[in-house]
Amino acid sequence: MTEHRPPLSPDAPAQRARSAALATAFVRGGVAAGLGLGALAVLVTAAWIASPFPDSGPGGALHTAAGLWLLAHGADLLRTDTTAGAPAPLGVTPLLLTVLPLWLAHRAARDTLDTDDGRPVPSPAGAVAAVSGGYLLVAAMVVVYTESGRLPADLVTAGVVTPLSVLAAAAAGAWTAQGRPLPGRTETVVALRAAGLALTVLLGGGAVLAAASLLWHAGDAQASLYGLAGEWSGRAAVLLLVLALLPNAVVWGAAYGLGPGFSVGTGALVTPLGFTGTPALPDFPLLAALPAEGRGTWLHWTAAAVPVTAVLLLGRLVGRAARGWSAREAVQAALVASWACGAAVALLAAAAGGPLGAGRLDAFGPVWWAAGAAAVLWGSALGVPTALAVRAWGLRGRVPRPARKEAAKPVPVPVPVGAGAAVGPLPVPAGVTEPPGAGKGAPAAEEAAPAAPAGALAALDALEALDDLDEGTGQDGYGFLPAAWEPAAGPPAPPATPPAAPEPETGAAGT
Repeated sequence: MTEHRPPLSPDAPAQRARSAALATAFVRGGVAAGLGLGALAVLVTAAWIASPFPDSGPGGALHTAAGLWLLAHGADLLRTDTTAGAPAPLGVTPLLLTVLPLWLAHRAARDTLDTDDGRPVPSPAGAVAAVSGGYLLVAAMVVVYTESGRLPADLVTAGVVTPLSVLAAAAAGAWTAQGRPLPGRTETVVALRAAGLALTVLLGGGAVLAAASLLWHAGDAQASLYGLAGEWSGRAAVLLLVLALLPNAVVWGAAYGLGPGFSVGTGALVTPLGFTGTPALPDFPLLAALPAEGRGTWLHWTAAAVPVTAVLLLGRLVGRAARGWSAREAVQAALVASWACGAAVALLAAAAGGPLGAGRLDAFGPVWWAAGAAAVLWGSALGVPTALAVRAWGLRGRVPRPARKEAAKPVPVPVPVGAGAAVGPLPVPAGVTEPPGAGKGAPAAEEAAPAAPAGALAALDALEALDDLDEGTGQDGYGFLPAAWEPAAGPPAPPATPPAAPEPETGAAGT
């Protein structure tokens, strides 16, 4: 017997194409993870080779690279070689290390949806899920690999924070492939742009504060660098770590300018008002640049200029865009911008801090909720009034004035003969000539007659009166005019005679 297969569905080729596109996206995610891991492994291996006194073999260098790669995605590591014997957490992520891995995930999702060769592409949600799935499969294998090294990954943060960071990077790539669309409402778009401007100013101010403090304490930072490593290879490794932590210092500086500051150990807080508590500071060049302990001075208080500048620019942007809005819409846009900026600051503060060990080293960096709340308060206290003031200043010359009524042109009002009302000059139809005695015999009242009433109401009354006169008469609009104004029927004009032919000229010889 011959086996009969059911006929293929018309949608089968399209389904196969979508399945192939999802499989390609899954492979792209795995390749992106492998590229980031390989780049970091090369860097760590080069540092291990350059070290004159390596404390482990190549296997230890690869385990360190795998742990740093997971740390770049937000996962905490556990140091097992502590003096107390208990593992100590290491959760301060060098933010510069996160750029390459997350950019690779971003690019994989973007390239999946942005193809120019006509190949089928999955939906944006499918592309994000497929790319993230391939990426996280590699991450899961790396987590398993680190369990046999000296820096195993914390399973809780590796299972929660790492997937969230990968999904966010892939979603950003899909958003880029879609053209970076923003919400449809103009107020929301303006609020997001104002929040981005304020966040940029805050981070720029934080960078200025961090650089100024580092320059002010350059001697202490140099002494710390020389004390950590005596040979050039060790100093180069420390400088690379300092470079990777510079974005963290920028966020710490922004949190310092906002007011809440940052913690340097349990119970130790650094704010513009002072350095309180007993710090637990490891020997590191960036930590050597912290302000001195004690109460703050006017020089430290000038850090408040950073958030003031940020929220003033936020309010200015919203206020200039709100000239065509109501005051309530301007306030709402400024508040949305403040909350969006506060959310971004809280996210960056959480990523820039973390534990450096157990006990007093358990808290390092800004407190995320305090930094975010301070950004919202600054925006609400100064950003909203600034937006209203800028809006009012922009509307100062746009006060609506009552429209001036233009004098209507005189409208001739036809009145029947004998009505006794003086009227203005009446229009004469085309083809009708005024009788010779009309101008002479007309009473002087016609010349001195006032013009028709001005305004649209008078014109409307005149048109209505004309319609009332014409209604039911079967005549045109001039049927009621005096008979003297009608053209007299004259005799028909004689027919035109052709001109006479010219007589021929005769010459002198003919006479």
